[in-house]
Amino acid sequence: MLELNPNQAPDGDLIKDGTEATFMADVIEGSQETPVIVDFWATWCGPCKTLGPMLEEAVTAARGKVKMIKIDVDAEQRLAAGLAQQGLPLQSIPTVVAFHQGRPVDMFQGAVPQSEVNAFVDRLAALAGDGGLGEALEAAEAMLAEGAAADAAQTFAAILGEEPHNAAAFGGLVRAYIAADQTDQAKSLLDTVPEEIATSPEVEAARAQLELAEQAANAGPLGELRSAVDANPDDLQARFELAQALHAAGDVEEAVTELLELFRRDREWNDGAAKAQLFTIFDALTPQDPIALTGRRKLSSMIFA
Repeated sequence: MLELNPNQAPDGDLIKDGTEATFMADVIEGSQETPVIVDFWATWCGPCKTLGPMLEEAVTAARGKVKMIKIDVDAEQRLAAGLAQQGLPLQSIPTVVAFHQGRPVDMFQGAVPQSEVNAFVDRLAALAGDGGLGEALEAAEAMLAEGAAADAAQTFAAILGEEPHNAAAFGGLVRAYIAADQTDQAKSLLDTVPEEIATSPEVEAARAQLELAEQAANAGPLGELRSAVDANPDDLQARFELAQALHAAGDVEEAVTELLELFRRDREWNDGAAKAQLFTIFDALTPQDPIALTGRRKLSSMIFA
């Protein structure tokens, strides 16, 4: 199961006012564990009043991967002078300096757009690592592969609690619901997908798997459909339904074969339904899946023949 990042601070500890007395502990020593952003500001500084809330918003969104210390250079003149003597360019404010493992690693001065603030915080957060989320994702995927859908769902949900915009965890949770035959929950979850990850490959794959799962619930009898196609190979509707039934039965490769044959016979049938179904199947598979790779190659050769 997922363990919380031991470096993650409660919200009240993420952003603090700093002083000369606390600078060593909060910034130099603190950045050995969690990267620290120091915002050098003053009450009379107009741009500081705009930049400060933007920094706080970005740091809060980083959910404990970064901390922030605010230094009022007027109230802490001796500290500011000492840091300037050590090379920090504090002649103008706002000045924002990122510390990692006890030393400055990045900085900027002046007011900048929120997008640049976010990028600055993201770069620093990346230095902190993922807090074990990568290992948790691997564990959840292993659970899902072993049929432990409920345990996988709990782990994916815990990861999303840490990183609400984690596309791999979001897609994984949808797939766990599908594996547990909880397609309504999967559909409801997809309806709430954050815009930032809505078109990510992981979410698109989960969406494709849900579509295929819903088709499987209405799949026709495999034996009868096979007989119908054998009796009349030009019965394209029967061939399409046969492909759906094959996929529902777990024979993905044969389903792809039937759809490719349908496309070869009439690529425009039913508004290109064969190609659309093939893309749905390919999207539901991992990009390096042999069935997807071979199927895409064969489909491309037909399209461009």
